Amino acid sequence: MPSPRDIDTILKNWNYTPGEVTARRVKARSGREVLQMRVDMGLLQMETDLRPDGTRPHGAETYFDYLVGEVIREGEGFELSKEQCSEADREFVQYYHRRLCWLSLREYDRAAKDADHSLAFMDFVRNHSPDEEWTLSHEQYRPFVLFHRVQAGALAALDEDVPEVAIAEVNRGLDAFRDLFAQYDAEDQFESDELVRRLREMRESVRNRYEVGRTLAEQLAEAVKCENYELAAELRDQMRQKQAAASTTGRPARDADADDVAPDAGT
Repeated sequence: MPSPRDIDTILKNWNYTPGEVTARRVKARSGREVLQMRVDMGLLQMETDLRPDGTRPHGAETYFDYLVGEVIREGEGFELSKEQCSEADREFVQYYHRRLCWLSLREYDRAAKDADHSLAFMDFVRNHSPDEEWTLSHEQYRPFVLFHRVQAGALAALDEDVPEVAIAEVNRGLDAFRDLFAQYDAEDQFESDELVRRLREMRESVRNRYEVGRTLAEQLAEAVKCENYELAAELRDQMRQKQAAASTTGRPARDADADDVAPDAGT
């Protein structure tokens, strides 16, 4: 008689495809919803909220939350121990797998939320890392996580039928990439970077598919760059009017926040 621990039937009925992320949402015996991801020799099962493995490290919602508490207790001079580095790595991997699942299932808001967790945690470990080598072992993945965040934000905007917001998400992401390259004195690699190229292709694809020209945010940024402050003020007013109209309907504004695009005209 087959053991109740055996998962042969599940694996036979759910094929693994190399190079593809295959995920699904299922009901556990307790009635809660969980995520499953098919991997080469089995599957991963994850919780849909908080930490993917469902644990509460030291009573905290995530290991990141626990470590923030340690800094509060010990002060800004806090430095991660070898064991804490290892536990941080475990949480990074868990959120990576769940982020892939959310993207595969087109749950873009949840993918963005998990990417935000990872990016904030990366900031934390960079500030409290015990050595440069361990810091770089995480920083090398920052562009990839940032790409997922931008992608998820843009696709979530398209789900809401606001292509201008999707374009604004990509533009903000490209600015973040430029800042990241500058931080590591690698500005000369920005234009040729594969992820940067893919984001630009995504932005132009949105323009073509939805027949969107230069957005108000892009026009405003260009006006400020050219020091055409009169035009910038007019564009800023148009954006704020659109945002006010959107707030009354409950729909997302169709452009980026004017205050996030450029400084006040004339400054």
